[in-house]
Amino acid sequence: MQGNYSVEIRPFAERHFIDTFKKKYKSHWDVTLLAIIAELERMDALLLTNRAETISVVDGVKLIKTKFKMVKSNESAKTSGNRCIVALCPEKHSVSILLVYGKTDLSGHDETKEWKRIVAENYPEYKELCK
Repeated sequence: MQGNYSVEIRPFAERHFIDTFKKKYKSHWDVTLLAIIAELERMDALLLTNRAETISVVDGVKLIKTKFKMVKSNESAKTSGNRCIVALCPEKHSVSILLVYGKTDLSGHDETKEWKRIVAENYPEYKELCK
């Protein structure tokens, strides 16, 4: 099955927690990232699983939280605590990776509230999706 969405990693996501994954998991991260991108290219199918959840929709753009596991890890996507926050623009057939993190990367007691704050502060164009 061929993907029908283009996937872009936004610079903020690349500079922050993705660097942590690169250092911690080395070559396993490269393979994991390719797997994440392949899944996101097929977002319609991913949304039918329990590894993706639509958080909000504004003007057709969807803010989605996905779960992923590291390649060569015995943990499941759900128990790993690894998450990817993306913006899906069906009109443009594109997915933007806004944030990739492990649960321990975020401070505070409310994970959702914290990543929404980070996204709203760093992506003004998606601020409305974080309310």
